[in-house]
Amino acid sequence: MERKDLLDRLGQSFFTIRWAGDCVEMIDQRKLPQALEIVSVRTVDEMVEAIRTMTVRGAPAIGIAGGMGVALSLLEAGRRSLDAEDYLARSASKLESARPTAVNLRWAVARVVRRWRETAGRSPEDRERAVIEEAETILLEDIDMCRRMGEHGAALIPDGSTVMTLCNAGALATGGHGTALSVLRAARRGGKTVRVVACETRPLLQGARLTAWELLRDGFDVTLICDSAAGFILRSEKIGAVVVGADRVARNGDCANKIGTYGLSVLAKAGAVPFYVVAPSSTLDPSTPDGSSIVIEERDPREVTHPAGVQVAPDGVKVRNPAFDVTPAANVTRIVTEKGVFAPADAVPESV
Repeated sequence: MERKDLLDRLGQSFFTIRWAGDCVEMIDQRKLPQALEIVSVRTVDEMVEAIRTMTVRGAPAIGIAGGMGVALSLLEAGRRSLDAEDYLARSASKLESARPTAVNLRWAVARVVRRWRETAGRSPEDRERAVIEEAETILLEDIDMCRRMGEHGAALIPDGSTVMTLCNAGALATGGHGTALSVLRAARRGGKTVRVVACETRPLLQGARLTAWELLRDGFDVTLICDSAAGFILRSEKIGAVVVGADRVARNGDCANKIGTYGLSVLAKAGAVPFYVVAPSSTLDPSTPDGSSIVIEERDPREVTHPAGVQVAPDGVKVRNPAFDVTPAANVTRIVTEKGVFAPADAVPESV
């Protein structure tokens, strides 16, 4: 999709990821907020690295990236005179394993591979075109799902309220306006006044670096807090709701999201503050019965000991760095998808 066409469709000044003819263009989210830099990804290995290093991050966005990575594998196979069937299969496996927790990645890769298999018997050119179109369709569908999630969720946000959020569940995490942040954008488009409290989200500071950047760029009244201040702010100030995204929603309504979400849900429940999870259908996983079945990614200890490359912990200290935790359905007030607003136990159909 042409850059201008995508920006017009989004109605915003930046895109997170797009197919650009013979490569995938994406914002390098490691560079924000200091610089808005677009990188070009041309090979499967480069895409796997972009996903692993969080050049692109957020469950819907890495799903889009995975689907486009499958399309890149066909172009790469052609350039290198490789067997397309074999290389696509090996590439899909590498892409699926790039990050284990978000189900969107596996879902999107499988969808584009399925499209390749459905075109068996057609010319190589037709099959390549069909695969690229499928990968772009995932992006376009995500833009629409973000809009619909926002419209459904906006009704939950009272006018004049202050909303707390964690990590980045905005445009930088999706192809569109975001999941949690799409709700806030839609509420404001509907004439409501909404203020935002953004938790910094250690250790990689997605709230400080990304959510604050997005919301300030959109003209929101946003206040940044350190993660450990969340309980104090929830108790001492009038927080109308906590709104977060998700990387996987199990069949029973348990939700995996950025580390710290579970603790925030406990604080919200103790303070009788509504806790809303916003996620597209691609994040719902009927094959996972409950949160105990979700694989939690452990990341590099240096993200904790050397934030932004600066050592803050002594050499030799042991480190745990889980990237996600699981919020039990009992702590979730409602789950918002593009199909509506649901009680947690009703959000995940038998198939999606």
